[in-house]
Formats: sequence, C-alpha cells, structure tokens
Amino acid sequence: MVEVTVTPQSSLADRPVQIRVRGLSPSQLVTLRAWLKDEQGECFQSRAFFRADGAGEVDPGLHAALGGSYSGVWPMGLLWFLQPDTLFRRLVKRDVAGSPFRVRLEVLDGLSLGMEPREQPLASCEAERWYVGPGVQRVPIREGRVRGALFLPP
Repeated sequence: MVEVTVTPQSSLADRPVQIRVRGLSPSQLVTLRAWLKDEQGECFQSRAFFRADGAGEVDPGLHAALGGSYSGVWPMGLLWFLQPDTLFRRLVKRDVAGSPFRVRLEVLDGLSLGMEPREQPLASCEAERWYVGPGVQRVPIREGRVRGALFLPP
C-alpha cells in the first residue's frame, strides 16, 4: 500500500518538513504533486517526477527530481515551487494568525502533466503551514502614513 507522509504535519511556513513516499515498486516512476487553494480560491500547484529507489521509497531530500516544476535534490521543492493556475497571481496569506495554508500532497502513478487536481492519486496527505506560532500576539500599527503589524512572542 502506497503512503505519503509529511513530518511534521503541522509547522510554521519557514520551517522545513520531510516528505516521504513508501510502498512503491522498486524503480517505479511517480509524480509528486502539491497543491493548495488560497483565501480567494485560487489554485497553486507544483509537481516533480521521481523514480523510486530499490526499497520502493521516494524522499525529495535524498532523491533528485527528474523534472516537473524543478529538477535536482530540493527537500522543500514541492512547497517552494508552487505556481498559480492563473497567470500573474501571487501566493499571499492575508489572515496570518487565524488559519494555515493547507497543502495537499499526492502521489500519482507515472508522469502526470495534467493541471487539474482531480486525477486519482495512489496516496495523499495534508500539511498545515502556519505563519504565526502559538501565543504570538499581533498588534496593528498605524502611525501617520505608516501601516503594519507588530508580532510579539508569548
């Protein structure tokens, strides 16, 4: 049975995570896809093609992506190379304290070039990427023409 995991499943957006796929056939060609919908409902996604090792595993931190949104060894590549489905959109988190980005990770058999996140995956999981840690207080700043926010640790 194919399984994809993200460790830790919930983390701050600037912290690394480990993505691993297990249960594949040795040398099986797969596509790892990451996608999310932002607060306006816009879809962002990335994909990378991998060949499983002799144990039937894929680890983007150890195995080089053969192509897709990037190539080479990039442990966080699936999260760093998220691109919008609509040109000229930017991935921006407006509600940084209230909710995380929920990134869906999927393993697809073979090389998958389809843009729709509706293909039947072999396995999938979800990771939460938070922008504010627990207990951090957000204080709005308005002074003259200056606008911003001060984030105070607990």
